[in-house]
Amino acid sequence: MSSPLFVHFNARAPRLHMLSTTALALSLLTAVHLALAAPLPLTLGEAQRQAVARSLQLSAQDQATTAAHEMAVAAGQLPDPVLKVGIDNLPVSGSDRLSLGSDFMTMRRVGISQELTRADKLHWRSTRLEREADKAQAQKDVALAAIQRDTAISWLDVYYTEQMADAVAKQAALSRQEIEAAEAIYRGGRGSQADILAARSALLTLDDRGSEIGRRLRVAQTMLARWTGGAVTVVGAPDIDSIRLDLASLDSDLSHHPQIAVLNRQEDIAQAEVNLAQANRRTDWSVEVAFQQRGSAYSNMVSIGISVPLQWDRKNRQDRELAAKLAMVEQTKAERDEMLRDHVAGTRALVAEWQSGKERVSRYKREVLPLAGERSQVVLAAYRGGKATLAEVLAARRSETEARMQVLQLELDTARLWAQLNFLFPEGGTAQHAAMNNRQESK
Repeated sequence: MSSPLFVHFNARAPRLHMLSTTALALSLLTAVHLALAAPLPLTLGEAQRQAVARSLQLSAQDQATTAAHEMAVAAGQLPDPVLKVGIDNLPVSGSDRLSLGSDFMTMRRVGISQELTRADKLHWRSTRLEREADKAQAQKDVALAAIQRDTAISWLDVYYTEQMADAVAKQAALSRQEIEAAEAIYRGGRGSQADILAARSALLTLDDRGSEIGRRLRVAQTMLARWTGGAVTVVGAPDIDSIRLDLASLDSDLSHHPQIAVLNRQEDIAQAEVNLAQANRRTDWSVEVAFQQRGSAYSNMVSIGISVPLQWDRKNRQDRELAAKLAMVEQTKAERDEMLRDHVAGTRALVAEWQSGKERVSRYKREVLPLAGERSQVVLAAYRGGKATLAEVLAARRSETEARMQVLQLELDTARLWAQLNFLFPEGGTAQHAAMNNRQESK
């Protein structure tokens, strides 16, 4: 016979097993939830791909392209025929008033007319809208380059601001250690209260600096989330020492810049309008056929007619329209050439700033940072040997931290310039392909 304790244990065993299974399931669900809620680690390239995938602007440009293609097909068709129904010569007085069959001239008429638009006009109307589709596609490249560039800048802001926050946090931790050491020395009868107050003042300054860096980091993360759709963790440092541009062929490559490509497409549109204006100098004919029914005592009739517009004032209408379209072509060419000059000058200025930034970053890392670190170590050693004050240690540490912050800020500024240069042409866009093809042809 089992003991009462054993029976009691067996009775509670299934309940304990169920509770442990439930707890395990809840812990697994919690772990999954935390894993899903954790920020996704993203490299720069992955962040850009996410931004492109969720962009509504690119979808809008695709719809604009589709709309222009559809309109181009419709514009290449003849106008719809016109159905005409009416009553001719209906008497309104006398004994035959409002009679449809008494007077031999009264006729019920049904007819159809068709404008015979010239083939070249239909062609250029359709071609103009096809050029609109090409322009919409070029504008998509502009939007794509902007998305990739702005996503890269937001990603870089987060990356370097996180490093700034980490540098300030490490310095704050060292300051707290120094406060504890100064307090211990003061309690031991050595040191002075002024050292403690100086250390606390330095810590407050660092805490304030950390708050400012934290604010910048939250803003940068918010801007990056605008592109990626949620919080992310940035991983992997990009190589900001090289760009995709070939500086030897910069001028010719920039002639295929997305914004220049848009103006090229606008010139194509203007030229198509010139061709259409030239075609409009030749008139279109309209043909009409009508069946006319009279009273039973009279014969029915058929009418055939042709309508031709009379361009009696061509020099003030058609010729001036053509002149206006030609002027628009020249306007577009001038705007494009001026924009190209501006892009070339602006890009060369960015390249100079980027190269200067790289040189300064290299100099800081090679000379300034090691020197500041050595100075901190020397002053700290002197302080431990009683030959320097805590204020001097704090000043040396503050100088080292400022040097590190200056390097990170300079790297961030240089990285932003790199992003502007590296994504002048969108990755995978038609403008990039055109520039590469032009470069290969020139070799």
